[in-house]
Amino acid sequence: MITFLPEGIYCEAGNFYIDPWRPVDKALITHGHADHARRGMKHYLCHHYTKPILKSRIGVDIDVQSVGYNEVIRINGVKVSFHPAGHIIGSAQVRLEYKGRIVVVSGDYKVQDDGLSTPFEPVRCHEFVSESTFGLPIYNWLPVWDLNKQLQDWVLRNQTNGKTSVLIGYSLGKAQRIMKAVEGMGRLYVHYSIGKLNEAYESAGIDLPDYHTIDLREDVRYLDKGIVIVPPSLWDSNVVRKIPNQATAICSGWMQVRGARRWRSADAGFAISDHADWNGLLEAIKATEAEKVYVTHGQTSIFTRYLNEIGIPAEEVKTAFGNEEEDKTLLSHEVSPSHEQPEIN
Repeated sequence: MITFLPEGIYCEAGNFYIDPWRPVDKALITHGHADHARRGMKHYLCHHYTKPILKSRIGVDIDVQSVGYNEVIRINGVKVSFHPAGHIIGSAQVRLEYKGRIVVVSGDYKVQDDGLSTPFEPVRCHEFVSESTFGLPIYNWLPVWDLNKQLQDWVLRNQTNGKTSVLIGYSLGKAQRIMKAVEGMGRLYVHYSIGKLNEAYESAGIDLPDYHTIDLREDVRYLDKGIVIVPPSLWDSNVVRKIPNQATAICSGWMQVRGARRWRSADAGFAISDHADWNGLLEAIKATEAEKVYVTHGQTSIFTRYLNEIGIPAEEVKTAFGNEEEDKTLLSHEVSPSHEQPEIN
């Protein structure tokens, strides 16, 4: 039912693409991150919560239709529905059904409930397209409560030492998790790019902590001893260096690996990710009972080989996914093991 073309994942029966990376007429979008939702499509279809994100990041005038979770629509005879992926707000697995056969394209997903995203929902299918960003057994996330406690303890130490806590996390998904983790611990400031995307959460009825939106190009001395969240694109920039008495921390799943903590000038790293870890990937795939799994961006060759070894037929597929634009700048400072992938998740 699906083929992998230079434009992206194509459903021939429905004549549409899922998360295409080149301009097409009709694009079904799993979520609002820039490596999955790109400019130039004539028509977009996504979940209700993703619609304001697309309009914010791509343009207010785009042609976009949205649906709810589990709502079935028909496109040229193909039954299409969106199901929770647990990755970020509005993230969805796209279920396709045609002539009795079911394919699910998962996009990015996380089985761990972060308290903000709609929790992951396994969908049984014949074929399943899975990411493998953290498809190595070394990646195993702590429970959300424990991760939050690590962040809170670090902020408390900084406050005791008269430091400003500067946390680096992706603007959509990660930043909001950080905000909830440090809620009530002091004055909270977010970069304006994060504040803009916070509106999507608030429009969905999700309560975020009180915060102040800031422009770091202005005088930032008032941030002293506060908590500041900025996107990866500003890491090690002149505007961030101006923040007084700062201690900096990277929030990324890559922090699970000791070598990935060797960041220039970073004081701490926390293994917080919006992707499934090794066990989460296996749990999700087994729950689908799929006859065939297509493994996309990340540890594709290693994870594909492992699935085949345990009796789950799998095929490695090369895609253009996995290059969130705000993460590239940050990784230019990384000294990491050769098996790691060039993005911060």
